[in-house]
Amino acid sequence: MHPVLLAMLAVPREGGNATFIFLVQMMAIFAIFYFLLIRPQRKEQERHRRMLEQIKKGDEVVTAGGIIGTVVHVQDDRLTIKTAENTRLVVQRARIAQVLQGGAGEGGGR
Repeated sequence: MHPVLLAMLAVPREGGNATFIFLVQMMAIFAIFYFLLIRPQRKEQERHRRMLEQIKKGDEVVTAGGIIGTVVHVQDDRLTIKTAENTRLVVQRARIAQVLQGGAGEGGGR
């Protein structure tokens, strides 16, 4: 091909810049959402998952419902906790919101 024709094909057409700017803006918005919303949420989920894996007998925990108790028995997906009134409750491991003391309590508070 002739160099002049190649140069004419390489020149952006009218309106081509607007499409490029729109795409750049959409990528910027996605990047902002990722770094401000998605990434911190994933980090928090990973921290919570690690905390749940480390719960052991004797840890003092707070459930998502606000019940505070000491872990007396650990199963795969369930924990038996003893409250201050010596009541034993069986709760799902995933419903533990915070570990107040013990080995799994590193950074458990907010």
